[in-house]
Amino acid sequence: MSDTTQDPDPSETPSVAGSNAETPSVAGSNAETPSVAGSNAETPSVAVPALPDGEFAWHRLVGVDELDVGRVTTVTVERESLCVTRTDTGFGCLANACPHQGGPLGEGSIEGGWLRCPWHGYDYSPTNGKPPPPFDDAPAAYRTEVRPDGVYVALPVLATRTRTVSDQLVETMTAWGVGWVFGMVGHSNLGFADALRTAEARGSLQFIGVRHEGAASFAATAYGKLTGSLAACFAIAGPGSTNLLTGLYDAKMDRAPVLALSGQVPSSVRGRGAFQDTDLSAAFADVARYSQTVQAGSDATELMNLACKTALVERDVAHLVLPDEVQVLPAPAAQRAAGSPEGRTGDRGVSPAPSALDAAVDVLSGAARPMIIVGHGARNGIDDIVALAESIDAPIATTFKGKGLIADQHPLACGVLGRSGTPIASWFMNEADALVTFGVSFANHTGIASYKPIVQVDFDPMALGRFHAVTVPMLADVGTGARTLASALESRAARGDTAAEVAERWDIWRAEKQRRRDDDRGSGMNSAVVFETLSRLVPADAIMTVDVGNHAYSFGRYFEPCGQTVLMSGYLGSIGFAFPAAMGCWAATQRAPSAEGSPWAGRAVVSVSGDGGFGQYAMELTTAVKYGMDITHVLLNNGELGKISKEQRAAELDVWQTSLHNPSFAEFAELCGVMGSHVTTANELDTALIDALAHPGPALVEVMTDPLLV
Repeated sequence: MSDTTQDPDPSETPSVAGSNAETPSVAGSNAETPSVAGSNAETPSVAVPALPDGEFAWHRLVGVDELDVGRVTTVTVERESLCVTRTDTGFGCLANACPHQGGPLGEGSIEGGWLRCPWHGYDYSPTNGKPPPPFDDAPAAYRTEVRPDGVYVALPVLATRTRTVSDQLVETMTAWGVGWVFGMVGHSNLGFADALRTAEARGSLQFIGVRHEGAASFAATAYGKLTGSLAACFAIAGPGSTNLLTGLYDAKMDRAPVLALSGQVPSSVRGRGAFQDTDLSAAFADVARYSQTVQAGSDATELMNLACKTALVERDVAHLVLPDEVQVLPAPAAQRAAGSPEGRTGDRGVSPAPSALDAAVDVLSGAARPMIIVGHGARNGIDDIVALAESIDAPIATTFKGKGLIADQHPLACGVLGRSGTPIASWFMNEADALVTFGVSFANHTGIASYKPIVQVDFDPMALGRFHAVTVPMLADVGTGARTLASALESRAARGDTAAEVAERWDIWRAEKQRRRDDDRGSGMNSAVVFETLSRLVPADAIMTVDVGNHAYSFGRYFEPCGQTVLMSGYLGSIGFAFPAAMGCWAATQRAPSAEGSPWAGRAVVSVSGDGGFGQYAMELTTAVKYGMDITHVLLNNGELGKISKEQRAAELDVWQTSLHNPSFAEFAELCGVMGSHVTTANELDTALIDALAHPGPALVEVMTDPLLV
């Protein structure tokens, strides 16, 4: 290694004639290329022997006058980064990587005749790369030639790209249906990023570069919640990967499949306190159902197979750690090209056990006023559940996470049950003498009466009776369970007047909502007006993502879904969810790479948040602009963390540190390239929302609201 204190030896400085002749023979250098006297001179050489055909090619570096004597610059030719120098004797061209730690020599300087690496001060000849004695390390040096139109370099013809372990991993995950990757490219994931680039070029996936890794994990999580399929989030070692954790915990707690991919520092410095060296296996141990590091000798295909299978089958987080040097290793020829789900999973439409079915029939046959409650876990079986409700004349309420699974206009629909719910649902809960739940987790916010007879249907045996014993725990796919129950209860006599009772309760509640819409303290619009307008104008097939805060409670009470699909951060309850989740939902509406189309194609994507939540990932507006995402964001701006203020008052505490200093979000949106509108009165809201929904791109409607009128 050269020493930063080594004085230059004049005998080692470049000579005027044939300066590249002294280039040492190093891997990748052009040492064996014939030397031409004066080839580095500042006048064109006329006697240049031909380079071997097909092995080298000439490339223009810079104009003769573009680089002053004593200066250094970086030039990229195809994929190769080069350090170009100019001294009194002419031009030089070296590989742009110091042999010590890969420092960018093109960002260095020429001092006392030596090219000094900017990282650690190691010295090299600026023309042929040789270090001062007694050191013998040297960057690759390439032959240069001055021509009338500029300085040229002879480089080996770019070799065909070698298939790497990263290619093997990417091909496997795309075979499992991963068509979208959200993340950030950085120094410890570059090898895998290049495999993603190659896959995107051949149409196998699309990469969405975000501004914060937390947005990447929320987007991938929302994609999983909506579709039941896999998207991936991607980050570097250290802080990039730890930034993924919040969105991944949301996936874990709401049972959404997601694949997380982490770059990692080189294995040679791992565990030694290197830059951004964190124990990612330990960091992800709690959040990931499956987490493995791909080592040099690993069967990469099998690790990715298991990651994708675990995420999909367990509806959970799977995580792979990718050490820097492993990412670019050639893929072992002995391992198969790529994995796939073929032969890896089976039919999960499990039917209930006969004993559980008989017990459930006994409970429901003797009930005069049965009630059905559906949660997010019933999303894929809702049609069968509604058919069951109609056959036994039972009212249906949803949990907050299940909002929208049945339209409020259905004759048996009662809206949301619980803290974010309607008095209709709570009234029927109190009147019911038996409950049937599908995909419900019995959270304390929902308030299901545990003392009533309960038939609980769920695909997860751990969810059955999780918080308290239930009368009949029925392990089954929710759709299959509903169909089986409907068939077994065909002879049950139903009351037949439930729809009229439901309609009566809706009349009472809608009259109350009208009175609340008339409330005005002169401090902004009230939430009842905002969500009545959204109920009228948001398309019936829209996908809606809702954030955490006062507006979420109001959304649960006042918004009347008529077919919309609603997603939220349920059990984690993470502020900031809505907008990045909308990005994931937008991806689901696009034609999936390598697929015919999307079942969600053509649907509007509408996200709703407060000012506190939106501020978490506000810069993702620029991501939406970059990728042309057609998202309408409705922002309720009340200038504070209104839910926390409310909780402080309820706890008989002073309201403290909940006020927010906000910009004009509409103007901020416009600066980002988004259509922005600012609404202060009810009569402005219809026009602003109609225009935003019609806009072919991202749009933001900022509504100034009263934090006390929720």
